[in-house]
Amino acid sequence: MLKDKNKIKRRARERRHWLIRKKISGTSARPRLVVFRSLKHIYAQLIDDVEHKTLVSCSSLAKDFKPEPDMKKTEISFQVGFVLGEKAVANGIKEVCFDRAGYRYHGRVKALADGARKAGLIF
Repeated sequence: MLKDKNKIKRRARERRHWLIRKKISGTSARPRLVVFRSLKHIYAQLIDDVEHKTLVSCSSLAKDFKPEPDMKKTEISFQVGFVLGEKAVANGIKEVCFDRAGYRYHGRVKALADGARKAGLIF
């Protein structure tokens, strides 16, 4: 029973993601900042949908990202967003369009967006 419920929730999120993706698309001038959230980790990348390339990426598992052992998941998400924003600004990217990938704009997703904004990205 639990497996079926999780499958339904995942498909609902994927459906919301595709509805969002019909409306927004990333270009080289304004790439798409997409977020993926698992139970333990968070991943974010800037994608140019015209060229089909990932321009910048960062995650809580990245080698250049070292979280403190006592940090909470929302704090780690904020740091991932900040590191991603710094990498993007270093590559000359200032404006992005945010793709929450069907997740609520709440908690870890919001923390990642706030970290990216603090690093200098404009949504």
